[in-house]
Amino acid sequence: MNEMKLWYTRPASNWSQGLPIGNGRLGAMIYGGVKHETWSLTEVTYWSGKAEPIRGHSNSRADLDQMREHFFAGDYRRGDELAKQSLQPEKGNFGTNLSMCDVQLAFDDHGDQLVRELRIDKACTWTSYQSNGHTRTREVWASHADGIVGSRLSSEQPGGLSLTIGILGRTDRFTATLSGNDTLVFEGQAVESMHSNGECGVRCQGVLKVIANGGSVSAVGDQIRIEDADDVVIYLAANTDYGSSDNEWMLESARQVDDAMAKGYERLREDHVADYQSLYDRVHLDLGVTDQSDLPTDERIQLFLKGQDDDPHLFALFYQYGRYLTIAGSRADSPLPLNLQGIWNDGEANRMQWSCDYHLDINTQMNYFPTEVSNLAECHLPLIRYIEQLAESGRAAAKHFYGCEGWVAHVFSNAWGFASPGWETSWGLNVTGGLWIATHLREHYDFGLDSSFLAETAYPVLKDAALFFLDYMTVHPKYGWLVTGPSNSPENSFYINDPLRSEYQLSMGSTLDQVLVRDLFVFCLEASEHLQVDVELQRKLKQAIGMLPPLMIGRRGQLQEWLEDYEEAQPDHRHFAHLFSLYPGNQITPEGTPELSTAARVTLVNRMEREALEDVEFTLAAFAANFARLQDGENAYKHLTHLIGKLCFDNLLTFSKAGIAGAETNIFVIDGNFGGTAAIAEMLLQSHAGGIHLLPALPAKWDTGMVTGLRAKGNAEVDVTWADGQLVEATIRAFSPGRVLLRYQDCKVEIALEPDYTYHIDSTLCVKLI
Repeated sequence: MNEMKLWYTRPASNWSQGLPIGNGRLGAMIYGGVKHETWSLTEVTYWSGKAEPIRGHSNSRADLDQMREHFFAGDYRRGDELAKQSLQPEKGNFGTNLSMCDVQLAFDDHGDQLVRELRIDKACTWTSYQSNGHTRTREVWASHADGIVGSRLSSEQPGGLSLTIGILGRTDRFTATLSGNDTLVFEGQAVESMHSNGECGVRCQGVLKVIANGGSVSAVGDQIRIEDADDVVIYLAANTDYGSSDNEWMLESARQVDDAMAKGYERLREDHVADYQSLYDRVHLDLGVTDQSDLPTDERIQLFLKGQDDDPHLFALFYQYGRYLTIAGSRADSPLPLNLQGIWNDGEANRMQWSCDYHLDINTQMNYFPTEVSNLAECHLPLIRYIEQLAESGRAAAKHFYGCEGWVAHVFSNAWGFASPGWETSWGLNVTGGLWIATHLREHYDFGLDSSFLAETAYPVLKDAALFFLDYMTVHPKYGWLVTGPSNSPENSFYINDPLRSEYQLSMGSTLDQVLVRDLFVFCLEASEHLQVDVELQRKLKQAIGMLPPLMIGRRGQLQEWLEDYEEAQPDHRHFAHLFSLYPGNQITPEGTPELSTAARVTLVNRMEREALEDVEFTLAAFAANFARLQDGENAYKHLTHLIGKLCFDNLLTFSKAGIAGAETNIFVIDGNFGGTAAIAEMLLQSHAGGIHLLPALPAKWDTGMVTGLRAKGNAEVDVTWADGQLVEATIRAFSPGRVLLRYQDCKVEIALEPDYTYHIDSTLCVKLI
């Protein structure tokens, strides 16, 4: 079986066994069995909290200079104390994304031969079972084209459907009332008291409409009762007041449901599938099938857990599932980007100290790692708009905390563009969090080469980030380098060489900061030269680039995480952010910087071989992608196998293990899905180093396969076919002019690409225009 679907023969007893649908704004997790089904409804803007000014205790440059003097002098204790006084704000009403409600369907049926499916090629769930010798079916889908969730319940036996439908709110402020016998209207507010004051939050309003063919529909309490129907259609719409200045939003759900009824179910479903497939069908991946491919998805995952990984199709399914989740969660018109849980929310992350928000120290970035290469550039747009919003609010943070021009954001953000440091400097003073997320502007440009986007969006936002760092950075008195700080290397810590063996988090010039700043300055210099603007800024950037510290190799052969060769306090830590220089950055490449590549490998091996390694989803995905960049397909494969087999729920959604960062249970975090998707693409095609590299990290167990439609930087699409571990042929479709170095194994050839031409490449890299 080579179908792209998740399927099961057991009921889904809870959320983590459910199947996700989404339209880029509304999401639902569908779970249950014969007698019960739940649609756990979420909406990407349904946030507690509110926009509010967050000010530092001082924005004096003198205060910043004073704390820096202590760090330069080696007095980390006093430097840390001063940083806490000036750069550690109160928490306030930061908020979190929340679940909205559960639609609960209770059926009178008894049955067997249950099959549940998520059909990835059509973006719908499908449930079937036998009841008294007759087939019952249910399908649910979320339409981006029409903004609604649609469902049809069908019975092979006339009059075979009897059920009750109700809605249960997931927050304290929620009501659902009947309007007639066939309609439920609900209202609510996203309130909680862990991340806000329990009073402020986004409001929602929605409508659920039932249309029964045959039988009867009646009201029973606050629920809808359907008896003896032939089939039942359900339409659901929900909207929020996020970003609204009047009450017109409260009329939108009723309008959407009325429009859906006028259009009709079949047309709605056809338009939904066509809209979805216009994105999904761009990329096809075939890694082959085995006997394991015919098994239910949960059984295949269990075999991976046991080390039985003879199932290349499961990797292809995981890859296309990542693309499905991107399309379902992030569309061109989505009001917000994917958060820690995408647009789905199990209610677990937001009830702890870490919320369902926008983590800016890898998690939100990883959500969008596969977007461009997987030919879903439009799905990047919500993040790009959010970065523009973050840059605007980040001006206040730059001014209020540092007295600097430009903009800055730190370790996390919320629905309103929170840009201040976190409320504990040990993890919250990541001064390049905003800069890291803003690298996605550069990625979007590098893949598409849209000059208007460069001039109107990418360059203005990144130029203002460069203005901040030019103003903020200082010269190291010992080395003469231009450095950031005090700041974190995300969530990690180190020992200083003192008798007390003291552990600290803040330092001057962490490696991640310096890598990101170098990339920023180089991009802004090249962009300003290309656009022929800002000559004086070009001069400043050239001077600053010449003063940045180099990447350095420590005494253990590792890539240094900090400017000094500190001893790691947590060598088994889940973060290794300094390897941004290898992936997704490209300051380290096997060909261009072999010694640094070796140091990067030492860093990876040191982490992965630690017995107490913090075994979390994004770490395993990052391992796989980094090894792919080192052209080590076997280690990349090893970590993907671990990710799928040991860090996925039955529904293939990735999770963070209980005990990590205070997690009380295994908690769904979606970045592992996207990071794993990106790693698979990275194993098959790379274009980060000024060329196109075919099959750079192909593992032995993917010896034969084909991929079509991957995108390469420089505005091109690439197809690749291979057999017995060797390239058979490739195709490049160019959409912009340019010269690229094409690579496969040790062979290299330079190609001059012309727009709207297609190039055929054989196994020897012989190029033919077709």
